[in-house]
Order: sequence, then structure tokens, then C-alpha cells
Amino acid sequence: MKILLIGDCSGVHSTLARGLRSLGHEVCVASDGGGWKNYPRDISLTRTLKGFWGGLECMLKTLMNLPRMRGYDVVQIIHCPFLRLKAERTLPVYRFLRKFNKKIFMGAFGTDHYYVKTCLESETYRYSDFRIGNKPLNFTYNTEDIEECMHGGTVQANQEIASTCNGIIACLWEYYAAYQPHFPDKTTFIPLPFDTDKVSDRRVRKAGDKVNFFIGVQSDRDQVKGTDVMYPVMKKIEQNYPERCTIKKVSDLPYMEYQQEMAEADVLVDQLYSYTPAMNALLAMSKGIVVVGGGEEENYDILNEEKLRPIINVCPSEDDVYNKLESLIINKENISRLSDESISYVEKHHDYKKVARQYLDFWASR
Repeated sequence: MKILLIGDCSGVHSTLARGLRSLGHEVCVASDGGGWKNYPRDISLTRTLKGFWGGLECMLKTLMNLPRMRGYDVVQIIHCPFLRLKAERTLPVYRFLRKFNKKIFMGAFGTDHYYVKTCLESETYRYSDFRIGNKPLNFTYNTEDIEECMHGGTVQANQEIASTCNGIIACLWEYYAAYQPHFPDKTTFIPLPFDTDKVSDRRVRKAGDKVNFFIGVQSDRDQVKGTDVMYPVMKKIEQNYPERCTIKKVSDLPYMEYQQEMAEADVLVDQLYSYTPAMNALLAMSKGIVVVGGGEEENYDILNEEKLRPIINVCPSEDDVYNKLESLIINKENISRLSDESISYVEKHHDYKKVARQYLDFWASR
């Protein structure tokens, strides 16, 4: 099968491509590499400029490469929008892809119209990065995203793409819950792919005298990831238990360097508002690092996982984060068990070759 994957998010498409190639398929990845993360790709759509000239740069690169984006059995776009352009400006490219390829699929891999609409207008989630219960989270990121996703060009683009594509693949329970009510016959859930073959320093962690906590910050997404809440709590834990824990914080590192910095961690403190572990958490878990973050029962249910519970789930409150971290310090003998379960969890549900087969089965069924 000849497959084109457009766009990337946390290395999902570059990892999926490796899985598909290992199964004998021809795969091309066209993306900007996830910006400073610089994930591998075959066609580079990197945008180096801001504003009008940056948009023009991205569009010209895309247009120059359109001849290489036709004649595929399957095209998958990462989500809406799938280029570093305003969503409505990607529609002509989407229509070209739909016309000159056999099948086209959309990934539900990020914040878009249907996800924001579900957050704001339903009771599907007990909490999200837009509100906790009925209380809105009014930080800058939300204000801009709400305006764009509920009233901007994203609405038209998202609706057209979702309505006309061959199928929709959600990578997290949250995104599946947003799309399935609107498109029940074409929406499926497939776990995130993770290449365990490339994991270095995979080992069951056994905490020594101190529990080593680790947190990675994306400065442009600090609020939406909840690191602006979690890091101060971690500092408070360190102040209260200076002889029993250490904290390491890194910011905006390329993927390979980030992995190296994570190497000595026992515990990763990850996304505050998530129900599901994403790629950062899976990286840690694959190494045997225990994750404190998103691991609600909805996540285990959609995977049909009845036994493994390796993630220390946190609710979005400072008190809950503090209590979970404190409990780990006091009961550090649990770390080795959770570490072992974390490795098993990633191998069982997220192995990139297994996930690639799930994609192939869904693509073939549409």
C-alpha cells in the first residue's frame, strides 16, 4: 500500500510511518517536524517566518510539493488544520488531496472545533483544559482557541473535512468522545503508536534514598498542559521533603536531548487536564518511569484493559497533585511495581507495529 501522512503531532506520524514500513508498505511523511521538536519527515513543510510572510512561505512549499502528494492509496492528515496555516486556507489543499488520491482520513489528534464544542456545550467531560465542572479556565490560550474553534475559519474547515473524509481516527479517549456522537459510522479509536525498539534505558525503577521527579515544560503550552499549576506544587513538595526527593525541570528541548535529560527520573509529572496518557507519558512509561498525570478509567475502558493501572491519575487541583506526589514519597516501595506495569502497558497497547496494523485494518474497511 502507498500511504501519505501529512502533518505531525508529538511524532505520531513519524512513528506510525516506521511501523507501516516495517510491515512492507511505502510511506511518505510530509510535515514541519513539529517545529523545534524536529521529528523526521520525507517532505519538509517547515515554516521559518511569522505573520503574512510565514503563511506565504508555508503555502509555497506546499504547492511546490503537491505533485508528490497524489496517487496514494491512503492519505491521512494529522488533524484540522494539518498545515501551519489558518484552517480555512488548508481547504483547497484538502480538496486536491481528496480528488487525486483513493482515500483520505482525518486524525482527531488535537484541539479543534468538535473538541472545543464538546468541552463547552456538553457534560461529556468532568473537566478539560477549558473548564472544570461549570467553572471556565480563562487563560489566554483558551480565549484565542475558543474564538477560532467556535467562530473562526476552523469551524468551516473542520466540518467539511470531517463530513467528506473516509474516516476519522481519534488517538485519545477525549477526542473519540468529541467525534463519535457526530460521526458514529466513521469514527474509531486507535491508540497512539510508540516505537519501543528505540527506547534506551528501559528498566524497572527502584527509588533510592530520594525519589527523582521530572517535568518537561513547553513554554507556549504551559497553561494548557497544566505545568503552570503542577510545577509550583512540585517545588512545595521539595521544600517539605528536601531529604526525600529531587526535582528536575527542562524547557523546550529537542526530542533526543529531552530523552537524555529524563534518563535518571523515577517519576514524570505530566498533563493535568488529560484523561489519557499522550506521547510524552508513553515515552516515560516505556522507560519504566512512573507517570503522574492523566489516567482516568475512561482510558482503560476504551483499551479494554482490566488489570494494569500504572498511571497515578490526578484531578486538576493543587491539593490532589500534592497528595499524589506526597504519597509516592511516603510509599516509594510502590514505584518498582508501577514501573514494571508501565513498561508492560506500553508494550501491550502502544507497540507501533501493532498500532500500524490497526490503522491498516481501519483504512481497508472504509
